[in-house]
Amino acid sequence: QVQLVESGGGLVQAGGSLRLSCAASGRTFSSIRVGWFRQAPGKEREFVAAISWSGTRTYYADSVKGRFTISRDNAKNTVYLQMNSLKPEDTAVYYCAATSYSGTDYSVYQYDYWGQGTQVTVSS
Repeated sequence: QVQLVESGGGLVQAGGSLRLSCAASGRTFSSIRVGWFRQAPGKEREFVAAISWSGTRTYYADSVKGRFTISRDNAKNTVYLQMNSLKPEDTAVYYCAATSYSGTDYSVYQYDYWGQGTQVTVSS
């Protein structure tokens, strides 16, 4: 079992920045992939970014490449999502998720553990 708790969401103006954190507890955190997803009202949950267990590989949705950076600190059992140059279309509930899967499918279906989500609102 892995328990995940997100924090760092809030209200920010377009062009601003936020850093989300995902704190994990439970099974060995350093052996699992962690991803960030988001879900806007009326839309499906979508992939944002993921990071390998070692932190050496990162993956991003095209919509956030060059603006968002995912990182992890296994000593602190925490994964971060630095979000810069935020746009109103980034407004959503952001979730972190964990999986022992290490393949090339980054969809929601590969993740076993989910946090409760944190709201990010970007005003224009």
